[in-house]
Amino acid sequence: MILYPAIDLKDGQCVRLLRGEMEAATVFGDDPAAQARAFADGGCDWLHIVDLNGAFAGWPVNAAAVEAILGAVDVPVQLGGGIRDRETIEAWLDKGLSRVILGTVAVEDPDLVRAATRAHPGRIAVGLDARRGMVATRGWATETDLHVTDLARAFEDAGVAAIIYTDIDRDGAMGGPNVAATADLARATSIPVIASGGVASLDDLRALKDTGVIAGAISGRALYDGAIDLAEALAALKD
Repeated sequence: MILYPAIDLKDGQCVRLLRGEMEAATVFGDDPAAQARAFADGGCDWLHIVDLNGAFAGWPVNAAAVEAILGAVDVPVQLGGGIRDRETIEAWLDKGLSRVILGTVAVEDPDLVRAATRAHPGRIAVGLDARRGMVATRGWATETDLHVTDLARAFEDAGVAAIIYTDIDRDGAMGGPNVAATADLARATSIPVIASGGVASLDDLRALKDTGVIAGAISGRALYDGAIDLAEALAALKD
């Protein structure tokens, strides 16, 4: 199982939100590129970046910070937040992103997701963010009547590289991930599922790994707070 250290960007800074609330942001640093280098030097295989402002605005807002990260590390980087048209997808992939994450458009324009996966095999992921199993979009501000499993299954034949599943109520709360729901989603689709939201300890990572069906896990606050030691976590997940 792959560990994806998270760098969430708000106003050019590294932050973590509590359950998706922008006003509940905790700043962990003002140099995203330095944080990315620290994670890469620590041995991580991937980085997970979110443009939080972009998720609400609908277009890239923290582009300068993302580009600085791309210039600072050699490990693969995936990015979500505000990527809602073909031009933005193309621009980010051309700048060196390994994978773009499409969230809101997976609901509002699924044909764009399919077109992007055809044009860029292996480089398009879908971000499914949910409260109580129901998908939320536009920076988690808009709740839909779509169940996360139904939406995942709709992309079974699209060539999506991964699904990033976030339980919004767990995100940033350090209360543990929703292991059961994430595993259920992973069993319901052939698309690799990456868990996000609530990972607070090494035991949480082990619980996700022990399901045998979850491909990866994203952690932010626990790494910043020191609740998870990066080297220890990477070693445990590779055992």
